[in-house]
Amino acid sequence: MSSVATIPMDPAPLGRPRSVWRDAAARLKRSRLAMACAVVVAVYLAVGLLGFTPWLSGLLSHSYADSYEPPRWSGSVGLWMGTDIEGRSVLWKVLYGTRVALTVGIIAALMSALLGATLGIIAGYFGGWIDNLVIWLFSTVSSIPWILLMIALAYALKDRELSLLGWTFRLVGVPTIVLALGLTSWVGLCRIVRGEVLKLRQRDYVTAARAVGLGSGQILWRHILPNTVHLIIIDFTLNLVAFVQAEVVLSFLGLGVTDQPSWGRMIDDAKLEMMRGVWWQMGAATVAIFLLSLALNMLGDALRDALDPRLRGVD
Repeated sequence: MSSVATIPMDPAPLGRPRSVWRDAAARLKRSRLAMACAVVVAVYLAVGLLGFTPWLSGLLSHSYADSYEPPRWSGSVGLWMGTDIEGRSVLWKVLYGTRVALTVGIIAALMSALLGATLGIIAGYFGGWIDNLVIWLFSTVSSIPWILLMIALAYALKDRELSLLGWTFRLVGVPTIVLALGLTSWVGLCRIVRGEVLKLRQRDYVTAARAVGLGSGQILWRHILPNTVHLIIIDFTLNLVAFVQAEVVLSFLGLGVTDQPSWGRMIDDAKLEMMRGVWWQMGAATVAIFLLSLALNMLGDALRDALDPRLRGVD
């Protein structure tokens, strides 16, 4: 009597399914360029947002001379990038300008992402008159050139007083730029998120959630928002670059930061210095902007590729 050969089953358990975030993290780790850009951005964040010690700040901020001093590596750290017309360290101004640029960029990008994602999700999910109202709103805002709208809003908000919960705030410098950027840059994300939600609300799992009695709030929080987070993250990363550059432009035009050092003020101060051959303040601000913008752009592109569902599993 012949026996039938049997193939033994592999007792090893199946691996856990790969989530979007684990897959994206694996993609980023495989890219040396993305990791290098992440390190550059982390250094900027450490310098700008965590700040530097009072000892270093005092060392760099005091006056070293009566006028310009060229960069030199010997001597004090504050002279590594030279001094401005008042004898202040250009290196200190670059470090402080990093704090201003990142503070403006991050807060404005968060405001824009929150506003655009909220309006896009609400419009795409509920439809009807809410969708029509949001479409009219972003169509009106997008009909005005962004740079003109941003400059006009920054000029209108400059030196205004804002009362909130019994507190009065004077819109000078950073708050002016944050509001001008955050309130004018949400249109693109709103359109993208709205289109994505229009597709998501027809999915079977959303229909099943309605069938079992889940309310709109639960469906939005559990099913709609998690499937649009990658779009919000990508928009935040790319907007951060634009907002850092916009802060420089507004400060250069005198509509932004005027009460503290910033990259835009450094370029504004240096425009007359160049005629005297004093190039180091302009050069330091330009290189700082270039390195941060390049690192953020390349990291944003890598993050977009890593989080794109159409590229998942394709290397």
